[in-house]
Amino acid sequence: MSYSMYELLWFFILYSLAGWALGTAAAAVREKKFVDIGFLFGPYCPSYGISALLFAVFLSELKSNLFFLFLGGTVLSFFVTIGTGFVLERIFHRKWWDYSRKRFQFGGYVTLPYTVLWGLIAVFCVSFANPLLTDLMHLIPRSIGELILIIAGIILGIDLIGTISGILTVRSRVNKASIVYRISEDLQNAADTLGEDLTGWTLKHLKKAYPNLDEKALLQAKLEKERELEAAKEKAGVFAVGCSFYKLVCLFFLGAFLGDITETIFCLITAGKLMSRSSVVYGPFSIVWGLGCVLLTAILYQYRTRSDSYIFVFGTILGGAYEYICSVFTEIVFGTVFWDYSHIPFNLGGRINLLYCFFWGIAAVVWLKILYPLFSGWIEKIPKKIGVTLTWVMIVFMIFDMIMSGLAMARYSIRQTEGVKASTGLEYFLDEHFPDERMERIYPNAIIVE
Repeated sequence: MSYSMYELLWFFILYSLAGWALGTAAAAVREKKFVDIGFLFGPYCPSYGISALLFAVFLSELKSNLFFLFLGGTVLSFFVTIGTGFVLERIFHRKWWDYSRKRFQFGGYVTLPYTVLWGLIAVFCVSFANPLLTDLMHLIPRSIGELILIIAGIILGIDLIGTISGILTVRSRVNKASIVYRISEDLQNAADTLGEDLTGWTLKHLKKAYPNLDEKALLQAKLEKERELEAAKEKAGVFAVGCSFYKLVCLFFLGAFLGDITETIFCLITAGKLMSRSSVVYGPFSIVWGLGCVLLTAILYQYRTRSDSYIFVFGTILGGAYEYICSVFTEIVFGTVFWDYSHIPFNLGGRINLLYCFFWGIAAVVWLKILYPLFSGWIEKIPKKIGVTLTWVMIVFMIFDMIMSGLAMARYSIRQTEGVKASTGLEYFLDEHFPDERMERIYPNAIIVE
C-alpha cells in the first residue's frame, strides 16, 4: 500500500506527538518524576515521526509477512537511532542518550531490547495503526487538514531553529572561554610514531607472555591509543583524521568508483559481456556502493578491530537492509527498478537475496580490514588545504551529476511510458544529450514501472 504525501505528513505529526507522550510517560514512571525526553521545546519527538514515516514508505509492502516486517522495523529503527544520535553528538558535542552501560548495546546509541521493541512497534504501525489513522484523517475536510499541517510545520520549524540557536550560542560562549594549545607538528608526529611502535610492541609481547590475557582488554587498549593518535594528528593539522566528514566524503568517491568497477568485472565474468553499472550519467560511480562504504565505515568504525565473523554478520544484515531501502527509494522516486532478484532463490520481493547479502558481509570485512586502513593512510597524506578544496569540488560535481542523472532518468521514463514530446528548453536538452540509446547503455537493467 502506498500513501500520499498528505497522509505521510499526518503520520509524521501524529507519531511525533504520540512518541513524545509515551516516552515521557515511561521516563516519568522510571525516574519517579517528570522527564521531558524531547530534543525540542514542544511536546513532540521528530525522530519518532521520521521512524513511523519510514515504516510507512519502506515496509508497507511487507505487511503480509510479519517476520520480515518485524526485521525491517528493527533495522530501520537502528539506522534512525544511530543517525540521530551521531548527528546530534557531532553538532552539539554531547550525547542526548547513552546506553553504554547496558548489555547488548551498540556505540551507546542503541540497545537490543529497545531495537526489538521498535520492530514490534513497526508491525503494530504498519498492520493496524496506519490503516486506522488513514481512515480517521480522511474524516477531516482536506482544506482544514492541510491548514493544520501548515500550522504544525511552522511551529515545528520555529521550535527547531530556536532550539539549535540557543544551544549553539551557549556552546560558542564556552568555546571562547577555553584555552587552545598549539603543538609542534614535527615533534608531535615523532611522538605519534614512537608511541604507536611502543604500543604495538607492548601488546605483542603481552600476548606472548600472557596467552590468557583478556582479548577485549587488548582491543580496548589499542582503540584508546588510536583515539589519542587521532587527537594528536588533528591538532597537528593532518587532513581528514579518523572518521571525519572529509574522510567519509573521500571514502564515498573511492567506494563508488571501486564498486562500479567490481560490478562491471562481475558482470563480465558471469554474463560474458561488459555493461555499465554506474548510477550517474557522468563517470563510473555507483552511488549505492559509495553510500554503502560510508554507512559501513560510520557505523562499524569503532568496531573495526573486532573479529571477521562479527563484522561479516553486521555487514550482511546492514547491507541487505540498505540495498532493500535503496530499491524501494529508487522505485518511488524514479519509477524505475534498477535490479530484480526475483529469479534468484531466497529473495525478498526481488529487491534483495540471501547470496548478495552474504556478499555485503564479505565486502564489509574486506573494506574494514584491508581497504579502509590503506585508503585512510593515503587520504591523510594529502595536504590539508588541497584536501579541503578537492573535497568540496568533488561534492559540487557529484551533486550536479546526481541532479542531471535524476532529470535524465525522469525524462527517459516519461518518453517510455507516455511518449510526450519535448516542449521546454530543458526537455530538448535532455532528449538531445540523453536519448534512449544512451540511457539504456548507462542503465541496461533499468525497468520502468507504474
